[in-house]
Amino acid sequence: MSAAAHAHFANPRNDFWRLLHAAGFTSRLYEPADQFELLHEGIGLTNAAARTTPGSGDLRKGDFDRAHIERIASDFGPRWIALVGKEAYRGTFGERPELGVQERTLADTRLFVLPSTSPANAAVPWDERLRWFRQLAGLAV
Repeated sequence: MSAAAHAHFANPRNDFWRLLHAAGFTSRLYEPADQFELLHEGIGLTNAAARTTPGSGDLRKGDFDRAHIERIASDFGPRWIALVGKEAYRGTFGERPELGVQERTLADTRLFVLPSTSPANAAVPWDERLRWFRQLAGLAV
């Protein structure tokens, strides 16, 4: 669905955009088609994996582009890079993460793992996912 829409988190059942707003990252609820407007809020989006799939379990090690994430850290110097889902972090860095702040940094950029917002991760309740988004929002100020 995201590939067809040419937008991140485009499945209407994906909670990413609602969580981003509910946690206070954005001044309004954005739609996937508005993804480039997030730059006005100081937020950029990219993919850790080069191709979209129905679920993270369909991705392979070669789909992840660690060099891309490292270039973002070195070229733009964000304070934080958040990876949505443990599989995004594991695929990128080859390590099993816990949710939250990671020990690994990229130069001065800290890394944070958020729970997946995919409908396939519906077993993790909204309040639990929101708690992690709010934790990152509190660190990012």
